[in-house]
Amino acid sequence: MSITLDSQVPVAAPVSAPVKGYWQAVFSRLRRDPVALIAGLILLIILAMAIFAPWLAPQSPYSTSMLNRLKPIGTEGFPLGTDELGRDMLSRLIYGARLSLLIGVMPVVNAFVIGSAIGIVAGFVGGRTNTVIMRIIDVFYAFPAVLLAIALAGALGAGLVNSLFSLTVVFIPPIARVAESVTTQVRNYDYIEAARASGARSLTIIRRHVLGNVLGPIFVYSTSLISVSMILASGLSFLGLGARPPMPEWGLMLNTMRDAIYVNPWVSVLPGVMIFSVSICCNMLSDGLRSAMDVK
Repeated sequence: MSITLDSQVPVAAPVSAPVKGYWQAVFSRLRRDPVALIAGLILLIILAMAIFAPWLAPQSPYSTSMLNRLKPIGTEGFPLGTDELGRDMLSRLIYGARLSLLIGVMPVVNAFVIGSAIGIVAGFVGGRTNTVIMRIIDVFYAFPAVLLAIALAGALGAGLVNSLFSLTVVFIPPIARVAESVTTQVRNYDYIEAARASGARSLTIIRRHVLGNVLGPIFVYSTSLISVSMILASGLSFLGLGARPPMPEWGLMLNTMRDAIYVNPWVSVLPGVMIFSVSICCNMLSDGLRSAMDVK
């Protein structure tokens, strides 16, 4: 198709660029963020390391040898040295990724589901229901997250299940608060009023019109909590309220190696390096997602 000007010179009509969908635009912007991509790649490597631990670990993480205890990094047969019982640190770090990621990610996933449901209901219904639910949520803000997690884990007893439960309770209030805030904004939009006027039920409105607009901000905020969850979970294991010996878990490994820090400091800090790496990568990836999902 062409447009002819007065001078009879044919000029090609401008062709509009194809309009990308929202999620296509998000992934396109995310691909142009090298920091987020590197952080995501590191997390994928650690996740793959946890999944394929039986094939990647050179030795059993439970095999002890008093003759090989506290070997330095670079020892033949033990690339990352050994711990206080002569167990291969590389194998324990690889297997430790399983428990550490589990107790670091699962509480946030559980809190995302529960907290989002609570916040969306409170924000959409409003009125007294919102007041009652959010005042109950505010009670948990009276306690610092670390103290609340320690108190719950200590009251319930040491163990992975109790540690997961206590961390889930800690993360439900902030996620519910964010969910309630964004839902309160969305429920006043014109298309929500139009859906109400058309006779749609509340559940239908939430499912078809509200969830798609509020889950993005809630998800991005939840990903930023994974790093906090990793640190809290490792702290509980360090205090003896999470994983129990001889489980390979990074926080517990820091606890058992703390007496050897003056003898073999480089081996002793390896679990801490892993915790730091996962935490900082989760923060970087969360920042990248937040920037990519920004409509502006």
